[in-house]
Amino acid sequence: MKKTRSLYHGHRFPAVVISCAVRWYFRFNLSLRDIEELLLERGVVVTYETIRCWCDKFGAGFAQCAKAARRKPGGTCHLDEMFVTLRGEPYLLWRAVDEHGTELDVLVQKRRDKAAARRFFQSVLRSNPVPRRIVTDQLRSYAAAKADIPELANVNHVFAKAAARVSNRAENSHQPTRRRERQMCGFRDPRRTQAFLSCFGPIRQHFALPRHQMNAARHRAVLQERFAKWHGWTVSSAAEKVI
Repeated sequence: MKKTRSLYHGHRFPAVVISCAVRWYFRFNLSLRDIEELLLERGVVVTYETIRCWCDKFGAGFAQCAKAARRKPGGTCHLDEMFVTLRGEPYLLWRAVDEHGTELDVLVQKRRDKAAARRFFQSVLRSNPVPRRIVTDQLRSYAAAKADIPELANVNHVFAKAAARVSNRAENSHQPTRRRERQMCGFRDPRRTQAFLSCFGPIRQHFALPRHQMNAARHRAVLQERFAKWHGWTVSSAAEKVI
């Protein structure tokens, strides 16, 4: 018979403290030192470097749980890219969202050519169903890459004109990343940026509800449901694994 041990085996603090710190870091525009201070106020003495290790170790797993719990993606996929500066060099942050604004995938790449667009399409299709329609800007790399991918042969491709504002869904999806980039005084390493943003999007969106579309009572009820799911992943279901 196989034994089981806690996912948090070897950690000095309980799962509820660790999951709370990870949630705060990816949900709010807080630095590691901010979270260290908030925990200290609650009687938990921990360094910001320990919190960084918690986020690196548990963030990806929690983000996968958040992705699995959200509703099925819509049939329209909006794709867009934005420039970020990493150690003084320009990089492209490629992002795909559906018509509801749910982030489907994000990928940090150096170039903006056909090969980069093909890698991004393949990354999106690995974890999401084939959409009925894709909406992009006028970048010709999208069309060239789409022609090389058999799964996208029958997918309608709409080119958004800047004046028409058709691609606002994708452009607006960059705003949380821009705010976090300013709070962190810029991103630095490409690999760490990719790892952070892959966790940041799903975890943030799990709790960032469309507040303007619901009244206060409904907002509190849905948020309580999200909290319950989070504790189920991070404290109960995700707390054990087979060894």
